[in-house]
Amino acid sequence: MAEAFDRQTAFSGTRPASSIADLSKTNLAAYLDSHIPGFHGPFTIEQFKGGQSNPTYLITSASGRYVLRRKPAGKLLPSAHAIEREYRVTSALAAQRFPVARPFCYCANESIIGTAFFVMEHVAGRVFWEPWAPGLSAGDRAGLFTSLNQTIARLHSIDVDAAGLSDFGKAQGYVARQIKRWSEQYRASAGESIEEMDRLIGWLPGACPAQSQTAIVHGDFRLDNCIIHPSEPEVVAVLDWELATLGDPLADYTYHLMMWWMPRSDSGAGVGSLLDHEHDPGIPAIESYIRDYCSQTGRASIADLNVYLAYNFFRIAAILQGIIGRVRDGTAANRNAAHMASEVRPLARTAWRFAEMAGA
Repeated sequence: MAEAFDRQTAFSGTRPASSIADLSKTNLAAYLDSHIPGFHGPFTIEQFKGGQSNPTYLITSASGRYVLRRKPAGKLLPSAHAIEREYRVTSALAAQRFPVARPFCYCANESIIGTAFFVMEHVAGRVFWEPWAPGLSAGDRAGLFTSLNQTIARLHSIDVDAAGLSDFGKAQGYVARQIKRWSEQYRASAGESIEEMDRLIGWLPGACPAQSQTAIVHGDFRLDNCIIHPSEPEVVAVLDWELATLGDPLADYTYHLMMWWMPRSDSGAGVGSLLDHEHDPGIPAIESYIRDYCSQTGRASIADLNVYLAYNFFRIAAILQGIIGRVRDGTAANRNAAHMASEVRPLARTAWRFAEMAGA
């Protein structure tokens, strides 16, 4: 029997920068010195192991630690890798005292390191790559889930106008646009035919719920996209805002809920799952978790839950298929991305199961 993949070991920490030759340290040093107050070298660069989409690097300098996030080199899918949007939304959220890594500067000049990039502060803390947060006590695990729920509820409660993000996306039609976007990107990246994906592409446009509220949505809110306080069960920074926009907060929240039903990945290439850990000490029942979010955001319940879940499992299947396409084209940013091909079909089947529960 094959040994279970250890996501925590595989994705934690850094490794030598795989594209160090592309990172002109002379150009970068001059740029950072003139754009980040107090920055001075010498410095070293290492690449974070985790993450699939935009390569992310730890800069350790004489003046402290910083994080550089850049677009990958090569052919990119339309509208993907929008680090300029990450920079804008995290700048706005930092001003609202929402927990993000404070950004310092954005550089669109590709002559510096070969692609556009931005630099943010390094936030000390822990990253749990498994959604059940191995190693925590029952009390700390319960506190962590409470903090996750409070954090996403707080995000969805931020006044878009006050944050200066009223033009960050279209106010209405978020799910319909997402279905269209990911259907197109799936078709652009697809290799073998997956019947459930084809059915979902046909069914979802007519089933998507009417949007009752517009909020800032993260687009990929998971435990492993959060930095947790070094010793307390508290979210201190939410990472990876590439997919952020204005949209339907219930679509964003139900994406976060997928961990309760996420198919397990034997290779570690997929998304972490709570399956077989739903009853670990401190993990809340899904029903009470949803009730707490609804209470914090002033709603009675989540109507059309199964439709939202069908949409979200379809969406993540299409996202993974896009990464597979980048492997095929030679632009994948993560060495584990090639294993993702086996993860798309189980996600599509799960999506279709929720669609059937919603009446498909």
